[in-house]
Amino acid sequence: MRVVIAGAHGQIARRLGRLLSSRGDTVAGIIRNPDQQADLEADGVEPVVLDLEQSSLDDVTAVVTGADAVVFAAGGGPGSGVARKDTVDRGAAVLLADAAAAAGVRPYLLVSSIGVEQVAGGATPEGMDEVFVAYLRAKLAAEEHVLSREGLAPMVVRPGGLTDDPGTGRVRLEHTSDSGQVPRDDVAAVLLALLDDPKDGLVVELLAGDTPVTDAVAALP
Repeated sequence: MRVVIAGAHGQIARRLGRLLSSRGDTVAGIIRNPDQQADLEADGVEPVVLDLEQSSLDDVTAVVTGADAVVFAAGGGPGSGVARKDTVDRGAAVLLADAAAAAGVRPYLLVSSIGVEQVAGGATPEGMDEVFVAYLRAKLAAEEHVLSREGLAPMVVRPGGLTDDPGTGRVRLEHTSDSGQVPRDDVAAVLLALLDDPKDGLVVELLAGDTPVTDAVAALP
């Protein structure tokens, strides 16, 4: 399998890249910062330096052509403001979706966030920081575009609060309004399982739980 990961130097993305490459899959990792190339190469991932905030559709289509799946795991980062939440968390996800569709790559796995439904319909949750509101709105808009984009087989995973605790290999994977946390290791394991067992049109929250990852994914509709 050849997989293209956007935001490939992120913590979840690097874990996924290592899982894929270690079992013999080919991984191309899109990064903005050329200084990160050596890290990806050490993970067994082919670095592709491309700024998704500045790239054209043709640029991105050229990268994803020939892939079996694409994964959007990019983000503006904790230090970014309202503007970059839109240009990265929404805009770059939309660009990758359009490029995948143009290249005929159907499986599109979007790493979103738990809680996006709180801002549906333009709602502003009371007491929520404006940057986090912008982040959730950007993620929700990305979901809506990807899920409605003709030519894709989209999957949306909404992890809870991310931790660096060692993965347990056990998760809760269901549609829920609950909150909670989940280790990044287990998020990467779920993404890998979904690439192996795609679920077209999936939208699901991901929390720490008691069900083995492969069983949780297999039980999804």
